[in-house]
Amino acid sequence: MKSAAVLATNDAGRTAIALEVLSRMKGMDLEAKPSLKSAVMKVLESTRGTTNFVKIVQDFKLKDQNPGLFEVAVKNPAEETGVEAMRMILASRDLKLVTEGLTGTNVTTAVQTAEVLGNTADKEIVPLLLPVVMDVQRDVAVRKQAVRSLVRVQEGAAELLKMAKEDKLPNDVKLTASMELNGVRWANLKAEAAKVLPLPQGRNTEPLPPVIELLKVKGDVARGSQVFARQEVGCINCHRINDKGNEVGPALSEIGTKLGRDAIYEAILDPSAGISFGFEAWQIELKSGDEPFGLIVSETADELTMKDTKAIVTRIKKSDIVKRQQMKTSIMPTGLQQTMSTQDLIDLVEYLGSLKKAAQ
Repeated sequence: MKSAAVLATNDAGRTAIALEVLSRMKGMDLEAKPSLKSAVMKVLESTRGTTNFVKIVQDFKLKDQNPGLFEVAVKNPAEETGVEAMRMILASRDLKLVTEGLTGTNVTTAVQTAEVLGNTADKEIVPLLLPVVMDVQRDVAVRKQAVRSLVRVQEGAAELLKMAKEDKLPNDVKLTASMELNGVRWANLKAEAAKVLPLPQGRNTEPLPPVIELLKVKGDVARGSQVFARQEVGCINCHRINDKGNEVGPALSEIGTKLGRDAIYEAILDPSAGISFGFEAWQIELKSGDEPFGLIVSETADELTMKDTKAIVTRIKKSDIVKRQQMKTSIMPTGLQQTMSTQDLIDLVEYLGSLKKAAQ
């Protein structure tokens, strides 16, 4: 068969021709034409990971193609192709790859799996994502994305609110849930969220808009740098940008490369939700009754070296320690947004988002 011969070619230059031939055969029963099916499968393999792969699977109703569909879905979580690929996987009811993607050790894959699930707006995602939100052993970035995805469907938003009312929602995702649920389109759930998970208060006790609304407003980088330097705001007291500031918390000179603006908002509004490795706060109880608090910057067999919130370093003999406890709260204070106006906050985030690694 001539068409089968064209389709079977491995020449990349003829892929477009093969795809054109396939488009004219849409819906054809391949089981009745083994040679054509063999050729189609070869083209399918050559297009793996692309939009064309999804289209071929869809057009010919090919089965057992979830591995390839999942690859496309995770690669393109916010694109039509990726979303359609995930919808096809959900429709197949074979969710092993999805579950493995959500619970595996690859954080990027897990986040993107959660993201594309949300973009399907399919209520079947709820039982897949709720356990992820509740599993405090999972990376917080994955769990926050699971929250964002769940609020895309009414059933998911309702389940999150139920958990919040029963005080079962983990603390490190509460701000994300608050920001997302207060912006949902279902009036009854939105009203309930305002009571159960109220938005953080800004200056003068006015509630901040949801992050999704803040992201729509363009900030002023120059003004944001001034907000960062204000003593009453305090950013510069704990963070260093290039040659300015103190080294208590993580340096922020390239923070815009590491975090998007949405993540920067969350880090400011809920600093304890994602504490950077090495910046965990410790409470020390000494025989003298004193209780040093801060970061452990080094440790030997005999001595601890701590840095407090003023960047003051103290050396403590281990023989003087009665107890030490790692805190679940960040050394960065909560309520930072209450020291500035909403526009100040927007400008600050715009400034931090502009701090990126220099091109090589």
